[in-house]
Amino acid sequence: MKDDPADKGQPQRKVEIVAAIPCFNEERFIGSVVVKARKYVDRVIVVDDGSTDATAEVAEAAGAEVIRHKVNQGKGVAIRSAFEWAKGSGCKALVLLDGDGQHEPEYIPNLLRPVLEGEADMVVGSRFLAKSNNVPQYRRMGQHLLTLVTNLGSRVKLTDSQSGFRAFSCKAINNMSFAEGGLSVESEMQFSISRSGLRVAEVPVEVTYVDKAKRSPVGHGVNVLSRVLVLFSLRQPLLLFGLPGLVLLIAGLVLGARVLTVYSSTHELAVGNALGTILLCLAGLLAIFAALMLQAMKELIHGENSQLKRESKGYAQDSESGSEKQ
Repeated sequence: MKDDPADKGQPQRKVEIVAAIPCFNEERFIGSVVVKARKYVDRVIVVDDGSTDATAEVAEAAGAEVIRHKVNQGKGVAIRSAFEWAKGSGCKALVLLDGDGQHEPEYIPNLLRPVLEGEADMVVGSRFLAKSNNVPQYRRMGQHLLTLVTNLGSRVKLTDSQSGFRAFSCKAINNMSFAEGGLSVESEMQFSISRSGLRVAEVPVEVTYVDKAKRSPVGHGVNVLSRVLVLFSLRQPLLLFGLPGLVLLIAGLVLGARVLTVYSSTHELAVGNALGTILLCLAGLLAIFAALMLQAMKELIHGENSQLKRESKGYAQDSESGSEKQ
């Protein structure tokens, strides 16, 4: 068993297809998930994110290789550990699925097919493309809202942005990066796909909800939505802040014109409308200013990152040239 963070666990030999299961306190289901997943992949990796039960022991007994986090750090960190392992393995494809029995491993071949046939770099298992959909109504509404916001921010259209059942090509494994530590990591993947210019596809999957949600659906949804909005603001500040700001400013100017019209005809100041004009114009100008500042920061960071990449590439080429001369 591998310990984290000191030892993430590096594979001893190259493997073709890997299934990675990030989980926390899932001793009840993890064994059966591992056994089923092993039918479709070369190796199963379980990232035990600081579980206090026997999750790691059960997973290992079922035939999985376990990467163990000493403390609970969040799903996003667990997925990063899985990606680091996959990069070291040189695997052809990686499949992510949850360890709570929600995802049926029998759908793994469907997820892998577009990746192995070179049609997509990330394939998402969509609950909303399946013929039968047993997603509870309250979850469905929240998922659609999160998907709408994620689609707008990332400019990548999916029907199920929050699905944790997905497959990745070797190219995606090596080019995608994400920093989210919590449950908004799936949304960040969509932003990363857009930024990296990778291809994405969806396939229908059915899910099974065995138990009630561990977390409050409302609290979970608000937390993920807040993180998605942060990602949105960093990637598309002009759209998130600039466009609403422009609308508010125009509304304020229109209301101001009405105030002037009333005053010219009655010589009385419409105090309420005047205050509304001031508030709308101020809110609009502040939103536009915020959008411009964030856009400038985004372009500055992008320029610095591009420069660092060019310098790193040049350094690598110089090192190779020096080695050849020797």
